[in-house]
Amino acid sequence: MNDQVEAMTEKACPGSAIAEILPRSGGQLSTVFEVRRTAAAPLILKLYEPEWAWKQAKEVHVYELLAPELGDAIPRVIHHEPAGDTFDTAFTVLTKLDGVPLSEAEPADWKSVYTQLGALLQRIHRIPQPAYGYLTDEVLEPLPGNTDYMRRQFAKKLGEFEALQGDPALQSDISQYVEQHAGLFANNAAPTLCHNDFHEGNVLVDPSTWQVTGFIDVENAIAADPLMDLAKTQAYSIWGNADKLAGLVDGYGELPADWRERTTLYRLYHSLELWDWFKSIGTVDPLDSIAADLAKIVRT
Repeated sequence: MNDQVEAMTEKACPGSAIAEILPRSGGQLSTVFEVRRTAAAPLILKLYEPEWAWKQAKEVHVYELLAPELGDAIPRVIHHEPAGDTFDTAFTVLTKLDGVPLSEAEPADWKSVYTQLGALLQRIHRIPQPAYGYLTDEVLEPLPGNTDYMRRQFAKKLGEFEALQGDPALQSDISQYVEQHAGLFANNAAPTLCHNDFHEGNVLVDPSTWQVTGFIDVENAIAADPLMDLAKTQAYSIWGNADKLAGLVDGYGELPADWRERTTLYRLYHSLELWDWFKSIGTVDPLDSIAADLAKIVRT
């Protein structure tokens, strides 16, 4: 594998003298390496599994959308090739951001760190999108309104929940809750780019200063109500921590009057989606906890 990584690096950055190749966490969609060079900054090289190679075009597209607004806070795409062009595997080479994942750190002042996260999210949401929907290098199955989009998404995830043998009573309660609160969807008038995975594992910080250096992993990006992003950060990282939430809100700036109600509805969606995903891949340990979170929202 190292020989292939070296060859890919040479294709992207000719003449690079490689000091070390380190495997990094990549998950099920891609294999990731850090390529350390003797006389230049390190690189990140991603190899895509064949069934997920379409994610490459998405990643490149989203980073291109982000670049004018976010600059050095995101990796820069140096080179990308589909499978069969030079190698049998699709690969992308990116710059490596400084810092460590926030999930591996323990700042003394969570509020100040989350204030920076809120400001970054607000900058992402300055990037408008032409319609609501899932992003690749375009908006797939685009819809003009948030109500139709979110009704479609909830129907899809509730259908998966049923097919995966989720609790029928909980499914019914979620459906009723969505119907009772669906009017909130219309309060968002225009879609923006949403990272849709803005949690502590994807945010990098400098532990010596607690400055946020940037963020990574745009493979889940969507075009949606920007409050979808705040809700996912709440659901995946904040977990009721008042300091984190206060920092996120302060850093983000002005929010609509119904932001608490709307983010609660979106947290319900994110947790439902996560339950479906874990059950579909056979990861059962978190299911009861996620189901309890769902029940807490719809039965409180």
